[in-house]
Amino acid sequence: MSKPSSIYDFEFTNNRGELVALADFVGKPVLVVNTASKCGFTPQYEGLQKLHEEFREQGLIVLGFPCDQFAHQEPGSDQEIDEFCKVNFGVDFALSQKVNVNGKDAHPIYQFLKSHSKGLLGGGIKWNFTKFLIAPDGKSIRRYAPSTAPEDIRSDIKSLISK
Repeated sequence: MSKPSSIYDFEFTNNRGELVALADFVGKPVLVVNTASKCGFTPQYEGLQKLHEEFREQGLIVLGFPCDQFAHQEPGSDQEIDEFCKVNFGVDFALSQKVNVNGKDAHPIYQFLKSHSKGLLGGGIKWNFTKFLIAPDGKSIRRYAPSTAPEDIRSDIKSLISK
């Protein structure tokens, strides 16, 4: 297989066991976030859902990738995570099966994102709710720290949608 050139070269399994091809989102901005249900940043689910509701008509795709690599803050099953997100935050954007974002078993999407957008401390993901905003070209990636609130990404999303 040739080296992936954009996020659209990947796929993931959602929390219902269905394969999702990111190629289905060509030409749309995509916000990818590693999430956790027992983290101090967990309330960001609410802000992510608001972005999803506000911009989905203009094409924004929000994808949550639950991850248990940081202080065991995502201990639940895929079904438990889905229920938690729906009941507590009204989440209806796509969630993947639980994945690793670091290490040799890191999901290929995260391997690509990290290699194309280094953080302040290098390429690794440092904590839950690290965010990646991918431009409609699938190649231009902006990375945000876990402490960056979803609403603080709003203007960047607007600029991608208005292009």
